[in-house]
Amino acid sequence: MKVLMVNGSPRQNGNTARALKEIADTLKAESVDSEVVWIGVKPVRGCVACGQCREKGLGRCAFDDDVANRIVEKLPEADGIVLGSPTYYGQPNGALLAVWQRVCFSASKLVECKPAANVAVCRRGGSTATFQTMNMIFEMLNCPLVTSQYWNVAFGRTPGEAEQDGEGMQTMRTLAHNMAWLLKNLRGENAVPRTPQEPWQPMHFIR
Repeated sequence: MKVLMVNGSPRQNGNTARALKEIADTLKAESVDSEVVWIGVKPVRGCVACGQCREKGLGRCAFDDDVANRIVEKLPEADGIVLGSPTYYGQPNGALLAVWQRVCFSASKLVECKPAANVAVCRRGGSTATFQTMNMIFEMLNCPLVTSQYWNVAFGRTPGEAEQDGEGMQTMRTLAHNMAWLLKNLRGENAVPRTPQEPWQPMHFIR
């Protein structure tokens, strides 16, 4: 089993990457493989509604000059999907949205019905709006949304600072355990016991 994760931050090793690493490490402990694709910092296209991907039956975006089709190529091997994004003005990174909209329009059959989750990272606010926006594409493609003990949010400003968000990191681990549990049961390992949940680690940011 394998989970494809997309790091939608322009910072390859920032707080979004740290949140995804917590998920990847926990999946590994559950014997589930994962791979992270970083969208990078090069320009990406938005969908121009040319329709060529469907009219010609390409199964991929007609434009092949950015990361979108690299993601499409990895989807057949993915049993689950996780997207991660920083929060910009209460929204996901625009580059991630541009890429993911093209992926899902041109290759929707490779995304449909796969367990999926989203992760939003922010300094202070706007994370829930980011999280909800990212969920909407998966909801349209019949993907079971993998939940956690809280919204899938981690807080941090400087690179790596999200690691200090104890509850946020626990939320990532719980998400990963839930993803592994769902994938194993969908695979036919009926009634696989779920990894016991950790004692809740509530955290606030008043110092």
